[in-house]
Amino acid sequence: MPRAQVSNGCGLIRRALLFGLFLLVPTATFAQTKSPSPTPSPKQEDQEIDPDDVISVNTTEILLPVTVRDRNGSLVGNLTRKDFRIFEDDVEQTLSDFSLRNVPVDVALIVDASSSVAGNLDDFRNAAEGFASHLAKDDRISLIQFDDRVVMLQDWTGSLLQLRRALRRIVPGKFTRFHDAMLLAAREQAPRKNARHAIIVLTDGIDSNQGITFAAAMKAALQAQTTIYVVSNANIERSKKQEELANLLADTGATVRFNQLRIEDLRLGLQALDDSERRLEQLTTATGGRLYKPNSFNDLERTYAEVAEELRHQYTLYYSPLNAKRDGQFRRLHVQSINPGQNVTARIGYYAPKK
Repeated sequence: MPRAQVSNGCGLIRRALLFGLFLLVPTATFAQTKSPSPTPSPKQEDQEIDPDDVISVNTTEILLPVTVRDRNGSLVGNLTRKDFRIFEDDVEQTLSDFSLRNVPVDVALIVDASSSVAGNLDDFRNAAEGFASHLAKDDRISLIQFDDRVVMLQDWTGSLLQLRRALRRIVPGKFTRFHDAMLLAAREQAPRKNARHAIIVLTDGIDSNQGITFAAAMKAALQAQTTIYVVSNANIERSKKQEELANLLADTGATVRFNQLRIEDLRLGLQALDDSERRLEQLTTATGGRLYKPNSFNDLERTYAEVAEELRHQYTLYYSPLNAKRDGQFRRLHVQSINPGQNVTARIGYYAPKK
């Protein structure tokens, strides 16, 4: 079975993101879980995030999860503090003595239950259970579905049984409130203190434009300092649309004219998938995550297992910023490995605390 296509961004994308970001930046047993409840639709004023709602670093030590891969894309282990260099606004920082601590992770699983995924929800359920089985006993997981609404199905838990019950409560919908789901996961599903925060979402990324904008969703993710992994079903949808389009265009001239509306609809759908994939690339690159593009829903279990493997091999770097100003401004980050041929993935920055 072919491996899912994977993308984790590049220098050009990072530079474009930084430019766009400056335009956005303002000057197992755990606790009992909550019952699932619908999330209210965002109000119109939520289109832009209020500066007072900024989730920023409130301590003098920065926690930064990073992933290191070699030229072949394989995860690199056994690195030490001396293998890393970290720069904040182009000024090199000094890593602390506790740079490679074993840090638990809180993972929000999000599923697009709209029409593009509804027929394959069992594949997601199996993949989600498999993913949860790879987590350590100190890790936690939550479950959110989105379609016409955004619904919290399971709050933070370490219980596979509770997750399994929540997975059975997923019901298909029609529309796609992807941006609202990202906002909920970033702002409301905050991790524990000193825990990593990750979001893993299954979606094609196409939003029905009924709530907040993509820019506001990405800004919220950066403010929450979460790492986002997207398992995109865009390739699956693209193949279906391309096949139908090719069949329609292969007919006689009269038939093509008769089906012109459907042909144009398919072309618009393909363009929407392309645009969505570019936005998902921006989102995952900015937050230090990864974009996975499986070619079949049968690949979901393996794809989610790959995400779990990355989280297990993630380094957590700590440092105290040399810039101690509490001005609420965005700080650009860049992490390097001193070893040639190694690629380091990390989020592009954080927000400093306010006075």
